[in-house]
Amino acid sequence: MKAFPIPVHSVGPGSQGDDEAVDFIGSPGEMNAYLPPRMPVATDPAAHAAAIDWLAALRARMQATRFGEPLSMDLSTLPAPVRAVVNEALGQGEVSATVAGAAPLRIQETVFAGLWRVLGEDGVDRLDAAPMPAAVVAACRARAARSLPVSPPPAGAMNAPAVLRELLDAAARRGEGDPAHIVNLTLLPMTPDDLAYLSASLGVGPVVILSRGYGNCRISSTALRDTWWVQYFNSSDSLILNTLEVTELPDVAPAAAEDYADSIVRLGEWIDALRDG
Repeated sequence: MKAFPIPVHSVGPGSQGDDEAVDFIGSPGEMNAYLPPRMPVATDPAAHAAAIDWLAALRARMQATRFGEPLSMDLSTLPAPVRAVVNEALGQGEVSATVAGAAPLRIQETVFAGLWRVLGEDGVDRLDAAPMPAAVVAACRARAARSLPVSPPPAGAMNAPAVLRELLDAAARRGEGDPAHIVNLTLLPMTPDDLAYLSASLGVGPVVILSRGYGNCRISSTALRDTWWVQYFNSSDSLILNTLEVTELPDVAPAAAEDYADSIVRLGEWIDALRDG
């Protein structure tokens, strides 16, 4: 796979391994203010100009496309010097994701909310303009079941059997566009056996998302359709909120329409700055 411009970490329930740790940032609970990416280093003037033209074409397509409608632009065919300028110009945002499977993907939000860099081992290298790249939800649904077998709980389980039944019922009844059904495990007496039973029963899905927008949040898909494990951590890696959510995608992960509209404005300002730079 090509070297990803920005590191992506797979963490939490649903991550496909225990080898990597999260590089947490401080000040949990604060929303990071927008900061423009750094000005690309001096490079070949032709590459710089070509990168600006590519970004201008991207912005024009964003302006002409309704937020949520499919919009992708291929980066794989760009010459390496041009792609390097584009990488620096777009910078690193607050949300990253990994998608496991036959065609694994690594995804990183840029500093412009709603613009996502998508890389795959099969040569995929593109920029998606969307709340979240469609491949994330598609991968989850392709491998998830609407119901799961229920095994007997361990002797030490207290509330997990009831929680599991609630989740199974919510997933079975959920229709497109329904509001999220959220079970807040932090407010329930949960023993280690409860958590282990829920984890084993719900299984591991293909997607892990890390959001740093409001503190540090790990979002892991499960084997149950539209069911996600969402965990918030403080800067000491202590779990402060633990929920299970039955929804297409937890609200903390996708970009909002108003943020995307701001991105179009800010990208235009940044393109002007690059031209003047």
